[in-house]
Amino acid sequence: MQMPQGNPLLLSYTLQELLARDTVQVELIPEKKGLFLKHVEYEVSSQRFKSSVYRRYNDFVVFHEMLLHKFPYRMVPALPPKRVLGADREFIEGRRRALKRFINLVARHPPFSEDTILKLFLSFSGSDVQNKLKEAAQCVGDEFMNCKLATRAKDFLPSDIQTQFAVSRELIRNVYNSFYKLRDRAERIASRAIDNAADLLIFGKELSALGSDTTPLPSWAALHLSTWGSLKQALKGLSVEFALLADKAAQQGKQEENDVVEKLNLFLDLLQSYKDLCERHEKGVLHKHQRTLHKDGLMKRQAVSNREPESVEQLESRILEQENMIQTMELRNYFSLYCLHQETQLIHAYLPLTSHILGAFVNSQIQGHKEMGKVWDDLKPKLSCLFAGPHNALTPPRSPQDGVCPH
Repeated sequence: MQMPQGNPLLLSYTLQELLARDTVQVELIPEKKGLFLKHVEYEVSSQRFKSSVYRRYNDFVVFHEMLLHKFPYRMVPALPPKRVLGADREFIEGRRRALKRFINLVARHPPFSEDTILKLFLSFSGSDVQNKLKEAAQCVGDEFMNCKLATRAKDFLPSDIQTQFAVSRELIRNVYNSFYKLRDRAERIASRAIDNAADLLIFGKELSALGSDTTPLPSWAALHLSTWGSLKQALKGLSVEFALLADKAAQQGKQEENDVVEKLNLFLDLLQSYKDLCERHEKGVLHKHQRTLHKDGLMKRQAVSNREPESVEQLESRILEQENMIQTMELRNYFSLYCLHQETQLIHAYLPLTSHILGAFVNSQIQGHKEMGKVWDDLKPKLSCLFAGPHNALTPPRSPQDGVCPH
């Protein structure tokens, strides 16, 4: 951990420093057919370790379990759900993106980034990576047992730590709810751009189909033979511009998915891991041991009243053992608050990501509308031949406001 002089509870990270720790790519490898069913593999490439390894979803599961085992008081991001029966391409791609977000959050987390199991997961190329991860995590205790400051955590905590914890938790809950709604809107905006691309492409194809129509003109329309022929020729050529418009709209939608929606999802994954950590802290084992001590005290009083000296001695030994365990649990509770305080600081270090997301959204809109506007401008002069009247005079249609009767 990066510890400035003074209180080791305080961290001093910037968003740039966290993002610079590593960038991990997770790419899908074509499915391989096993004896009974297919499985998906991923190529996981770390910029920091200059490594490229192959991992299956179950490898991620074991890695996740070992992180929770070793760092129960830290923000461990959740994994995407297991594969459901009949999973389609959309599900597989969504899970790949989620695994990429997961491993990048882990690789940039200060304690995780310096731990052996992360290096193993990102660089070990053997076939038994799961056993290696279990050995590395289980041969030593969790963070509480390996941190020199663990038993002194209470000394560094502010006196109003419980109040701070409640306020921080409420703030993060509100931020999460707002960003969840923002992510949904951003998904809809990106989806509309992609739908718009499909509609523009079909629009152009229909114009082209109309321009390619070979149905002969009826005799009463023979006077307009040249007009219809010119019109068809012009319509046929417009499909190129509409295809280009569709391509620009699709590019904008994809860019917003990658630069806006994915960054929002990354931030939401981080906030969710903080919420999960708060729940783990509140469901600690301290209250369980206190109830056990109370129960043993009742049993002791009952044994004394029944005059059973051997039972009393046995109970006293059990109570003493239980009291030692409770003392350890109390130390763990303070260490949990110590870690929670540091994790809250990491959340705030990630908050400037908001400006990155908004900047990407604005830039995408500006660039997308600019490029599509240029194509529309290039398209407009090509419509002139559609309005050619007698003697090739340009007679663009007028609106009803120009005095033309709609009937």
